[in-house]
This record gives sequence, structure tokens and C-alpha cells, in this order.
Amino acid sequence: MTGDNIVGTVVELEVGPVAHGGHCVARHEGQVVFVRHALPGELVHARVTEQTTKYLRADAVQVLTPSPQRIEPPCPHAGPGLCGGCDFQHANIVEQRRLKSTVVSDTLRRIGGIERTVVMESPGDEGLGWRTRTRYAVVDGRPGMYAHRSHELIAVDKCLIAHPGTPDVLGERWPEASYVRAVVSSEGKTAVLTDKEPGGRVVEVVRNRRFRVEAAGFWQAHPAAPETLVDAVLSGLEPVAGESALDLYSGVGLFAAFLAEAGCAVLAVEGDKDAVKNARRNLHDLPAVTLEQGDVDRVLNAAAGQGLEQVDLVVLDPPRTGAGKDVVRRIAALSPRRVAYVACDPAALARDLKTFGRLGYGVASLRAFDLFGMTHHIECVAILEPVDS
Repeated sequence: MTGDNIVGTVVELEVGPVAHGGHCVARHEGQVVFVRHALPGELVHARVTEQTTKYLRADAVQVLTPSPQRIEPPCPHAGPGLCGGCDFQHANIVEQRRLKSTVVSDTLRRIGGIERTVVMESPGDEGLGWRTRTRYAVVDGRPGMYAHRSHELIAVDKCLIAHPGTPDVLGERWPEASYVRAVVSSEGKTAVLTDKEPGGRVVEVVRNRRFRVEAAGFWQAHPAAPETLVDAVLSGLEPVAGESALDLYSGVGLFAAFLAEAGCAVLAVEGDKDAVKNARRNLHDLPAVTLEQGDVDRVLNAAAGQGLEQVDLVVLDPPRTGAGKDVVRRIAALSPRRVAYVACDPAALARDLKTFGRLGYGVASLRAFDLFGMTHHIECVAILEPVDS
């Protein structure tokens, strides 16, 4: 491989395994190539879109030998150089879930040293019409989607993964806005907001309990996700009345609510002020829940100084970057009998599970859920328990 810039060049590639991030891995003249719009085993012509000293990025622009799992993308805006919102529309839904399962298993082994075969669980859909919170970029008043790894706006007339109940904002102009967000709640109530008009709240219902949440705040985008994850956490932890629990990165109180309903005394910790304000309203009928607003590591450190030495259960639902070594160490020092780790990034999950392993906690079970159809995103719930040294 020479040092010449080959961005824009079309090369022939034999496509290898899927990798985390919505692409597959190939090689060109000994250099790793991350290829989008391809499937394992295919022979493709791919246009190089990015070049570094370590790897190339490329888009498959012509498929010479297609995979049996390849299909025509249902959305006309999906493909090389087009909307970057979806990663796998060119694969049938069964293959998408197989690929995602492979990603989780490989990532756990490569980063965490954990050997586990993961089978992706389905929410019962075909990967379309699920996103209840859709954000569109706005350029010069026109809404659309960005191309992959680009600020080039792709005009779209409809997003096929958007929930059909979300407001149609694509046919309007949004002067001076940089984005527009369309939201529909589980009750069917809608909201439209921009960076110029960011306010608004909606109510979500899970297991007949109502949760107020900012329309621009965090809430799982798939309609089935909140209950699916609550069920996975509770079935994994098996809470017993009278036990103590931590709900870390607790948001508007989703997991804390049902741990309290199971009879646990819960300390819920969340950094976002609006989320905590809503949680106080959502959990006002549950005196067993104590809410703390602040950085999780700082709050845990302060609680330890005030006598918190042990808890029975922990729910850990960190942001995409993971919990990190300091938080994991503080959790392990509390000697919980079980930890439920809810993760939206398999690499961050693997790193944190490796730290847990060094501190005496092993993976008792791990479930993966395809709650982001057509994209590479994955939600996992790992249940951890102390293991013999």
C-alpha cells in the first residue's frame, strides 16, 4: 500500500465479518477496510470514503457476488452516499439480528475476555415504524437526515423507521432551527420541538405506571423497550421485599419505581436536573425511593462516607460511554448479591464487565434485544453475581 491518497477510488473487496458500528471488515493491499452497505461473504466494488494511517472506510457501490440474505432496501434514501440513519436495510431482518448477535459475542470475547454465545431477542416487529423520537437535521430551513459521517443534508420525504404516530415535520420549513424533533408518547400524545423551541413534556406508561419525561430528554425510542428492559432487569435481579437497591443513572425513575413496588428501599442517582425533577413527580407515591441529583461516582463516594457499606441489588444503566472503572469499583465494594447492567454499547459493556470480573463478579446471564431495527444499535441486559475466587 502506497502513501497515495485513494479517497474516491473504487476497489474490489472480498467482504469479511461484521464489526461493531454498522460495517463489515475487508482488506485492501494489507490494510483494514470498514465497508458499509455490504454483507459477510460478498464480493463488491467499494468506493473509499476515508483514509487514515491505520484503516480505510468505504461504501459498497456495486455487489458482484451478493449474499443470499441481501434484499432491496425498503427505503429509497438508504444506500451509499445517502441517509446515514440506517445501517442494515440491505439485509433481511433475520440476518440483521444474526449479525448483531455476532457483534455482541465477538465484542465480549475481544474486549472483555468473556466467551458467550448471544442470541438477539426480537420485540416482535420487522424493524420499521418503531422510532417514537426522531430528530431531523435542518439546513437553511429544510429538514432531512445527514449522510453517514457527514454534514451533508439528505432530503427525505419520509423516514420508514419513524413511528407512524410521530408528527410529519418533513414537509415544512423550519427557519433558523438547526434541528427539529418529532415525538409521540405511548398515550399517542405528540410534540414537536427545535433548538429554538426546546420545551415540552410527554407522559409515558409502563406497566400501568405513568412517567412524565421531557420531550427532548432521554426515553427509550422503541415502544416496547421500557417494559422489555424492566422485565429483563426484574427477572434477572429477583428482588425480595426488604432488600436495599441502587438505581444508578436512574433517569426519570423507570427501574427505581418497579424495584420499590417489589418492596425494595431504593437510592436512585441521576445527573440530569430535569430528569430528577420529573422523577420526583413520577415516584411521589413511593416513599421507599430516595432521589439524589449529581455525578454517580461523587454521590456514591459521599454515601460511603455517610455509612453506605452494603446493598443487595444494583441497576446500572450508564450512558453510551459506560460506567467506567471508578464507578464499577464502588459498586463492587458494596457487595451486592446481583447487579443488572443495562447497556446500549457492547464495547463499553465489555470493558466494564472485564473490570467487574477482576473484582469478583461474573456474568450469570446476558440478554440482547433488537430494539433499534435497521441500525447497528443494540440493547443488552447483563446480570452479574459474585463468583468464587
